[in-house]
Amino acid sequence: MRIATRLASRATASSVVVAAALALVGFQAAGQTASAATKKAPSVVTCTTANTKLTVTRESRPINHLLLKATNTGTRPCYAYIAPYLRAGADAQAPLPWAKETTPQAVVTLEPGQSAYAGITTYSPDGEGGSKVKTLGVFFADKKAEATGKEKTLKLPNGGVFFNSAATVTYWQSTAKDALSW
Repeated sequence: MRIATRLASRATASSVVVAAALALVGFQAAGQTASAATKKAPSVVTCTTANTKLTVTRESRPINHLLLKATNTGTRPCYAYIAPYLRAGADAQAPLPWAKETTPQAVVTLEPGQSAYAGITTYSPDGEGGSKVKTLGVFFADKKAEATGKEKTLKLPNGGVFFNSAATVTYWQSTAKDALSW
């Protein structure tokens, strides 16, 4: 009986020690989680021409395509909402239409130094009219699909590019491949 009582006492004492150790670990983990939660993550802003570098290049494949690249030059992440508003030429009356079928599943988020891409179809044989334009005006959109910030005017490659009524632009994509697959 004495041996059984001693074993039971030792088991109880061991259980108490283990429970105290687990409680201490849990308390320390909770303290770490709380302190991690109090550190603020950088707030995400809307991408604009002020916090990005924009470039436009002519692509050999697919034909009749340009690639617009926006690189976050800021110190905080930014959202590239929806698609860019593009004005083909200084006298354009309306922005290029967005290719709705290119809508991504989520807003493209750019960490500092990362890029987003939009593919531009400049013309199609199905389109009407057209002319060679030398510049491309770019505005970013906010989450309400309204143009935001100042316009950035880019010179088009090769002294100009032919645009007609079939010209469109994709939504912002995470990769150049995705932007040019339309």
